[in-house]
Amino acid sequence: MKHYIYQESDWPKFHWDRDVIALPLAAVHNRQGRLFGRMESLGFPQRDAAVLGTLTSDVIKSSEIEGEVLNTQQVRSSIARRLGMEIAGMVPADRRVDGVVEMALEAAQNYNKPLTKERLFQWHTLLFTPESSGTARIKTGAWRDDAKGPMQVVSGAIGGENVHYQAPSAELLPAEMDAFLKWVNTTGDEDPLLKAAIAHLWFVTIHPFDDGNGRIARAIADWALARAEASPRRFYSMSAQIRKERNKYYSILEQTQKGGLDITEWLSWFIGCLARAIEDTENSLSIVFRKDRFWKTYASCELNERQRLMINKLPDGFTGKLTSTKWAKIADCSQDTAQRDIMDLVEKGIMRKDSAGGRSTSYSILLPDK
Repeated sequence: MKHYIYQESDWPKFHWDRDVIALPLAAVHNRQGRLFGRMESLGFPQRDAAVLGTLTSDVIKSSEIEGEVLNTQQVRSSIARRLGMEIAGMVPADRRVDGVVEMALEAAQNYNKPLTKERLFQWHTLLFTPESSGTARIKTGAWRDDAKGPMQVVSGAIGGENVHYQAPSAELLPAEMDAFLKWVNTTGDEDPLLKAAIAHLWFVTIHPFDDGNGRIARAIADWALARAEASPRRFYSMSAQIRKERNKYYSILEQTQKGGLDITEWLSWFIGCLARAIEDTENSLSIVFRKDRFWKTYASCELNERQRLMINKLPDGFTGKLTSTKWAKIADCSQDTAQRDIMDLVEKGIMRKDSAGGRSTSYSILLPDK
């Protein structure tokens, strides 16, 4: 049998090079704080929209990592209903989607509650409703019993399998999980972001369920991150970033599980992945931030409804150049009215005439850079 991390005599006494971790950890803490500060400055509608988008992405991408594709509209609608949000295009969701959504929300919304065996069993049951594929062969809401052989992570065709990892035997699970749950619920001196990274690794290494261990490990990490931030609001998605880095994720995980108790490389990757997840949120919400700053700058400026409509619409991927003709069509007004609206905004410094010539004069909106 191959040597795995849990076979180390000092398991699970993880250690790492704190000098290697210190700078990237401080940087991601700073970035995390800035993102939360910017999000808290937004109005409730923008924040709710950001949370809905993040949670939808998180649920979908965490399932995609395991090869399961969920319906985006069903996921979005299921989350909105549970959070009491009124959104356009609501659709019914099947029990499978509702179960996955409920698990994700329970983890983040109840970050202040301890992680328990019963809670993990509930999550596992939610993941595998009767509508889920392969549920009949899965022992739900209980630790695995290895009745069909040892728990292995395998790739390749039958007869040529490659065993990437073999988990601890089922008889060890009660003691292993008791130790994990005692540690994960203890608040101590350890940095909370490192605790999230270690919790993810430790749980998925024990691999206590027949299936769903990866998704529950990521839910545990989200629970730990929400706990670290003392907030149920999720503005970034680790699962979405892990999906983008799926090959590296599996590679560093296998490398760590086949190594010793020095987990410096795993922590470095996790911290980097977290930083990239936050950066992705910053990029995707850049227009939201710029619009928010714009409306705060021009809060006292008198604008008509057509002007407000166009100012909100223009940054969101407007195709081509803005002319008075296009303005008139979109705002449903005459071209003369459109021209007056535009020139009023130019005089107020909100829009400018483009320098490029042509048959029709075009204009651009002047949103703040950041």
